[in-house]
Amino acid sequence: MAGKTNAGNFFEDFRLGQVIKHATPRTVTAGDAALYTALYGPRFAVQSSDAFAQSLGYPQGPLDDMLVFHIVFGKTVPDISLNAVANLGYAGGRFLAPVYPGDTLSSVSEVIGLKETSSGKTGVVYVRSTGYKSDGTEVLDYVRWVMVRKRDETSPAPEPVVPELPEALEADALGDAVPLLDTGEWDADLAGSPHRFDNYKVGEKIDHVDGMTVEESDHMLATRLYQNTAKVHFNQYTEGQGRFGRRLIYGGHVISLARALSYNGLSSAFHVAAINGGRHVAPLFAGGTVFAWSEVLDKSVIAGRDDVGALRIRTVATVDRPCTDFPDKNAEGKYDPSVILDLDTWQLLPR
Repeated sequence: MAGKTNAGNFFEDFRLGQVIKHATPRTVTAGDAALYTALYGPRFAVQSSDAFAQSLGYPQGPLDDMLVFHIVFGKTVPDISLNAVANLGYAGGRFLAPVYPGDTLSSVSEVIGLKETSSGKTGVVYVRSTGYKSDGTEVLDYVRWVMVRKRDETSPAPEPVVPELPEALEADALGDAVPLLDTGEWDADLAGSPHRFDNYKVGEKIDHVDGMTVEESDHMLATRLYQNTAKVHFNQYTEGQGRFGRRLIYGGHVISLARALSYNGLSSAFHVAAINGGRHVAPLFAGGTVFAWSEVLDKSVIAGRDDVGALRIRTVATVDRPCTDFPDKNAEGKYDPSVILDLDTWQLLPR
């Protein structure tokens, strides 16, 4: 009878080239969007208002990009990271089509790299995951790597394979999830800022000023919303006996908090077009207050598009430390102790 349940995959269960079709397609509704707003408070006008989105050329307001990411990600957890020690990073993520309430999302992953850690107790699994609508439209693909426990620490290590990943996607690969827009109809008052693409400069740093305290109920509700079954996030019985003695907050929860906080200073950056890379620098626990700051790393026009431009933005999130002095790495490359997230994205703004 025990064979009917799923204890999740351990490191030695993965093989290079393995393709995993994940269970439980999910139809995303306006209720999900409202609950996402209740959790994080994002205020980007395109996703908040059908009327605003339709004035630009959308058929209706699209779902928040990070809500789409979390739902696609959540499908992968039972097969990829149920026995994870930590999710280590992201690269090469592209948002490929808009998602609207009523669309049904599913996920497929391919194992593209494996490497046992030096301790021999765990290994790093690299996967490329793709999210699809029910008609086969690809909406998102990204690479992540995760440290996974071994079932048997004495099992032999596989031949190490670490995939080559781009530092950043090219700007011309962006914009597929945004229809051609009439940005002449962009209402700066309703968007919350007069600043468009041309108003930002490479090297500019922005303190997003506001902070948001995380409650246990917030991250528990979010984890269930995304059907993310990782025990490190919701099972206090097991985690109480672990290294920290309490549940870790899902790293994606921190990403969404930082994204929502970034509205204050980047309110015209209505669309996350790509995730170039990201690292969860340190864990976050309930009771911590998250702050964020951003730096413009690059900016680019997009071939064939005169309606929007792309900013490459690095966002750093901290816990219990405001970002007025932009806490970062020191001269030796060591992060300030308050830093919990370092995320590199391309974001689109009206021109």
